[in-house]
Amino acid sequence: MSKIIAFAGKGGVGKTTVAALVIRHLANSGQTPILAVDADPNSNLGETLGLAVPTTIGDIRETFMRDPQGVPSGMDKAIYLETLVEQALIEQPSFDLLVMGRQEGQGCYCMVNNILNRFTDRLAGSYRYMVVDNEAGMEHLSRRTSGRVDNLYLVTDYSLRGLRAVGRINAMLDSLKLQVQDLGIVVTRAPTQLNDTFLREAEEIGLPIVGIIPDDPALLDFDMEKRSLLELPDDSPAVQAVDRLLAATCPA
Repeated sequence: MSKIIAFAGKGGVGKTTVAALVIRHLANSGQTPILAVDADPNSNLGETLGLAVPTTIGDIRETFMRDPQGVPSGMDKAIYLETLVEQALIEQPSFDLLVMGRQEGQGCYCMVNNILNRFTDRLAGSYRYMVVDNEAGMEHLSRRTSGRVDNLYLVTDYSLRGLRAVGRINAMLDSLKLQVQDLGIVVTRAPTQLNDTFLREAEEIGLPIVGIIPDDPALLDFDMEKRSLLELPDDSPAVQAVDRLLAATCPA
């Protein structure tokens, strides 16, 4: 059974960057194979990993809903959809990427979603780790992981708005019926020392700050150069911070 590492937080706080650096750590330390799942409708995990994304699960779902009778003659609908998902899987030497893409449009998607959910659950079982980059609401997370998460990192930048979003996400976990083994806050773009106001707000949320990732100029440089974060050097402050995070909260 895969070990599931997931990330959530409001848009723009750096959770996709952290997810990419976690994939880098796992790949470089030989903890493979890894299934990376981009479950944020604003999909950009592929970009941070230096990968083009030709198709998504959302594309497959919409294509099928536009023409439910377009299944090749003699092929079962479930097998047809599973074949399309396999084709959407972007394979790399140490990890594979599956992008969920757009959410459902109008109409009943129950049948196609049930097939896709069952298949992605089976697919995940073939990997040592499943790393999931989520939307803030985490609906995908509750559907795609059978409600089980080993490590859930709630990511905020160094702002009270981001931290309060983390508090709201934490409050909704019970309603999603997620079974989370380890839960904590990761702060990105952080100064050397977090101020008292920020720390008090975090304490009110009731979760530990398990990771502090400093502002790393290399992240912006790599973004502007359209380079994969997998290529960041080992002495990058962000890389070293994520290495410490996983050593402390998700040891091999």
